[in-house]
Amino acid sequence: MAAEVLLRAGASVDLFDAMPSVGRKFLLAGKGGLNLTHSEAVEPFVNRYAERAEQVAPWLAAFGPQDLRDWALALGIKTFVGSSGRVFPAEMKAAPLLRAWLHRLRAAGLRLHMRHRWTGWAAGDAGTALRFATPQGESVVQADAVLLALGGASWPQLGSDGAWLPKLAARGVAVAPLRPANCGFDVGWSPYFAQRFAGAPMKSVRLRFDDGFGPAFDRPGEFVITAGGIEGSLVYAASARLRDAIARDGAASVMIDLLPGRSTDPLAAALAKGRGARSLPNHLKEHAGLDGVKAALLRERYSAEQLTALLARDPAALAAALKAWPLRLVAARPVAEAISSAGGVCFEALDGNAMLRALPGVFCAGEMIDWEAPTGGYLLSASLASGRAAASGVQRWLGTRGKPDGGEVRAEPGPPSPAHGRS
Repeated sequence: MAAEVLLRAGASVDLFDAMPSVGRKFLLAGKGGLNLTHSEAVEPFVNRYAERAEQVAPWLAAFGPQDLRDWALALGIKTFVGSSGRVFPAEMKAAPLLRAWLHRLRAAGLRLHMRHRWTGWAAGDAGTALRFATPQGESVVQADAVLLALGGASWPQLGSDGAWLPKLAARGVAVAPLRPANCGFDVGWSPYFAQRFAGAPMKSVRLRFDDGFGPAFDRPGEFVITAGGIEGSLVYAASARLRDAIARDGAASVMIDLLPGRSTDPLAAALAKGRGARSLPNHLKEHAGLDGVKAALLRERYSAEQLTALLARDPAALAAALKAWPLRLVAARPVAEAISSAGGVCFEALDGNAMLRALPGVFCAGEMIDWEAPTGGYLLSASLASGRAAASGVQRWLGTRGKPDGGEVRAEPGPPSPAHGRS
């Protein structure tokens, strides 16, 4: 996105990527249909960025959800709004969009340099002379301006491994540790439950969480049982709060309503009916609608004898438990397994042009900046919008420095030029 803006302004742009081909994480996002953005109104959309909503809002004001859909259409990619309000390409694929986009960028003059892994700065340089490890050996590039879009630390096999963070910290850039976002959590199942039900979906439930920090989380949806805990869309929606609670308190307790379509009193009355010749599993299935993974979850807390006794002695207590089943989450899954990451370059380290205060001429965009959002199109929307915003910052900064042709961005492999900031 940044390259597109700068090319249209007449800049000379080189894009360096550590991977063998460009856009690998973009293609991964397309495995689930490429959720480009969301169709909800502007105010709730911006509020999805929580404590960083104020900083992200200007990006989206300049390039919002409808702008993103119009941009895709200009590339020949029609979009549609799904039942959840999420926006997808009509073909539900990322590859056609990426091909059309790269074709347009190459035609505009973009030069791609693959298998170029950034290793730091040339000796004595303040920020715009870069060193790269390449298959042909080390390369040094001198540019008028540098835009870093290095990602967070999720999906490191696709290039975003967070290795850049200590490099920037060593140059005096304020950074926050990279943490998992939109992630799963460890519970600690019994061996039987983990082996039998890992991968099973927990459908039609409601998750409640109240740590006293902000409004209580209370939302219906579904999640997935893993070998060690839980993950999935409903869990991801609460993951930032859950992660922070675990870091603060050592664990986070959530309540799962296993039967959100049934109220407690009628459920208790149904459970109180005589079993007759029915087995306990059949009784729970017939009168409570509990079977499969939900029924098995009861055995994580009660033995068959305890469950039988509770059903006979106090069906109302069992009904209440089914409406508020406690799960104790003891750890977030590692950031390498997360959908996205939090942390990175602090907004306070950037000026109004997305330029690093400690490194004039070096700009940042995307997930490497310290913001986070839930899944649903918000991550991709803000990442793309931040690229455009940073590119505009590059233009303004170069304009104030009197660069040729209105601020041309140049990058040439080879030894650093003696004249800093210009190749």
